[in-house]
Amino acid sequence: MDRTDLERRIGARSFARLLGDWRPPDGRGLADGLADRIRLLVLDGRLPLQTRVPAERELAGELEVSRTTVAATYDALRDAGVLRSRRGAGSWTTLPTDRPGTAAAAPFSPHGDRALFDLAHAALPAPLDAMRAATAAAVRDLDAHLGGHGYDLLGLPVLRAAIADRFTARGLPTTPDQVLVTAGAQNAIGLILQTLASAGDRVLVEHPTYPNALDAIRIRGARAVPVPMGPGPGGTGTWDLDLLTAAVRDAAPRLAYLIPDFQNPTGALLDAAGRERVVELARRTGTTLVTDETLAELPLHGPAPRPLAAHGGADTPLVLTVGSASKVFWGGLRIGWIRTSAPMIRRLAAARAATDLGGPVLEQLVTVRLTADIDPISTGRRAELAAARDHLLGRLSDTFPRWRPSRPDGGLSLWVDLGAPVSSRLVGAARRHDVLLAAGPRFGLDGAFERHLRLPYTLRRDRVDDALERLAAAWGELDGGMAAGDTEPVAVA
Repeated sequence: MDRTDLERRIGARSFARLLGDWRPPDGRGLADGLADRIRLLVLDGRLPLQTRVPAERELAGELEVSRTTVAATYDALRDAGVLRSRRGAGSWTTLPTDRPGTAAAAPFSPHGDRALFDLAHAALPAPLDAMRAATAAAVRDLDAHLGGHGYDLLGLPVLRAAIADRFTARGLPTTPDQVLVTAGAQNAIGLILQTLASAGDRVLVEHPTYPNALDAIRIRGARAVPVPMGPGPGGTGTWDLDLLTAAVRDAAPRLAYLIPDFQNPTGALLDAAGRERVVELARRTGTTLVTDETLAELPLHGPAPRPLAAHGGADTPLVLTVGSASKVFWGGLRIGWIRTSAPMIRRLAAARAATDLGGPVLEQLVTVRLTADIDPISTGRRAELAAARDHLLGRLSDTFPRWRPSRPDGGLSLWVDLGAPVSSRLVGAARRHDVLLAAGPRFGLDGAFERHLRLPYTLRRDRVDDALERLAAAWGELDGGMAAGDTEPVAVA
């Protein structure tokens, strides 16, 4: 057992809250009922793997049951391969050895969107008229920059000003010297990790979360500390802030990576009180908070949420906000940004020079023009996405009545409970029907979320209908025991 096993634990009080109402209705079979609930929490990823569970006596006192009941529960979980123990050290969650494996991440499919029915990538096509107009104007704007060398570690001043103005309009007063332009949000996350985290440092993450952030943490040599998302309204998710606070206290992470706006993949939205509490937690503990706002401009109804940093973290280097032009405009621009204190921006820019000397000038100029028209563009996006979400939900209800999809109020995708731990197998079967999916375990650690699937509602309606017909055929094949091992894994966006 390695050191990570010893550092991930959950207290009895937090465990009891996570268990919820686990007692059987008739009051009998307490050990079986408790074991079933813990097993489900582990398989769904809400109780992360390699988490040390409370001692028998401690949990029995918190749940107000006998120690014999908890001992029988732990015995049953060990027999089922959900728990492993070491005398004198405790017990840790694990996965049964006969569960399906999860394919490692791979580059985006070389076939591209045109060859497959793409339900893996939560990304929109470009807004054609706005993109053409912005590009034509940007080509004219380019003349003013051709006499220089073209390198800028911080990003073009005109784009930094436009991004700062957008933050200010959303309730977070910002100046251009508080903005650094990057090559997309993923590049921003990597730069933050490169600058602020070292090999072996802990990074707190929601569970589930954005897969590419998990990959960036792993590549940096840091260790992700998962905090499970709880059930929320509309089947989305919610943050257990008591559990989050306990995880920060126990693990002392160097960074905390959170997605407060239409969380990817659950679709959860953190309310104002929660945002204030998270910022205060960062201040009190000295934990650097990285908030991913890439979906913030895509609420399906109403204005974009007020930035988390506006809740007391406007000028502190402990709160870094990551944003992107990829979701609201187009992923092909590869323009992102970091917003934080001016001294931290200078520190990030100095670190950037080792790997990246700046972004493409033309794409930055295009983004300036698009940002000037962001309100009409995002308004049109929202109307289209709301209709697409409702259409997908209706088709899922008709085609897969036992599935339980979320109903998010923003973002680009649904988080679907399949009712059985078959996500990786379904991805494999679907690929043979030319449907590209992202399995639930891509969004978690240690093979969690096999019961879940993320389904974007960004594909054209006619292609969605065809894709779901093919997906239904793939679903029908699962009873035949088809494996997923011969398929091509994909990265997700």
